[in-house]
Amino acid sequence: MTRLSKRTIDALDASDKDYFVWDATLPGFGVRVMPTGRKSFLIQYRDQAGRTRRKSLGRFGTVTAEEAKTEARELLSSVARGKNPAEEAKRKKGALTVSQLCEKFMRDYVPTLCKESTAKEYRRCVDLFICPAFGSDLAEDITRSEIADLHHKHRDKPYQANRTLGVLSVLFNQAEVWDIRPDGSNPCRHVKKYEEKKRERYLSPEEFKRLGETLVKLENEKDTPQAAINCIRLLILTGARLGEIQTLKWDYIKGNVAYLPDSKTGAKRLPLGSAAQAILKGIERIDGNPYVITGKKAGSHLTDMQKPWRRIRKAAKIEDVRIHDLRHSFASIAVGSGESLPMIGKVLGHSQVQTTARYAHLADDPVQVSVDKVSGDIAALMGG
Repeated sequence: MTRLSKRTIDALDASDKDYFVWDATLPGFGVRVMPTGRKSFLIQYRDQAGRTRRKSLGRFGTVTAEEAKTEARELLSSVARGKNPAEEAKRKKGALTVSQLCEKFMRDYVPTLCKESTAKEYRRCVDLFICPAFGSDLAEDITRSEIADLHHKHRDKPYQANRTLGVLSVLFNQAEVWDIRPDGSNPCRHVKKYEEKKRERYLSPEEFKRLGETLVKLENEKDTPQAAINCIRLLILTGARLGEIQTLKWDYIKGNVAYLPDSKTGAKRLPLGSAAQAILKGIERIDGNPYVITGKKAGSHLTDMQKPWRRIRKAAKIEDVRIHDLRHSFASIAVGSGESLPMIGKVLGHSQVQTTARYAHLADDPVQVSVDKVSGDIAALMGG
């Protein structure tokens, strides 16, 4: 045994087999000399089961004797506290990076438990936000502060920041299920989401009129796909979600109801009013294609509605209206007609009462009309 330093290590000669020289001032810290002349630092200790364990600290020349000794002192101290540095290093060597965890997540979890639209959103978040930020880091090492920093980085887009946080939370919950992280270690816990301002845009009666006239005009000009025009009309008249109409099949329709086997909230019964039924009767059925809203490819449905919708809304002078706003507008007309919120929720297929409650304030208009009438009648009786 000797005090390991650059001078003493330089003086060690290679032999025909490996041998160890241990430091006289720090028990368990040593240097290994190989027949090739290569020298590397290590620690040696006994684990809690009494087995002798070794852990390499780096090659002499790359790591100095003092640097290796400092690390050795910390690791040997952790051994005294019940840690096992060699086992920890072995485990980390096989640990998944965030990129690897994401691919396992997208391969083993998402296809079985998520809808197609959700899977697309997860893939988008993984590719654009999660992997660029953490891809090469070990999944087990990600901390809450790192998650909070990523969330804060995208604070100018609160909706996207919150969606990414949501995907990360599901991802790390699943990492716990797979024993990649300890139970209760999800780093997304207590990271508060940003407040999102719900965008409310409803078509006015005049806008509904312009949109209807625009659809007729474009239909006559034949520059816009008829399937796209049919899709918009059905969205307006049913209050359905875009995906529900795009993937609607003829055999789902039984009289005045379309029985959708799957939707955002699961199997759904979509009532069809007489106006919607009239639109359906006017749509040509194509042999070999089961879909109502047909695509260009044989047997397919129309997949891109954004491009024709941009053309339609520009012509109708409602360029700030999204396709989903047609569903909101359906609800606003229903509220204005005196329909109850529970009834509207049933028609729209909401799974939670809170979702329908966002339209409650729209009921103020008919209430105002009633107040105006009653106060007007009273004022007339009073002579003014």
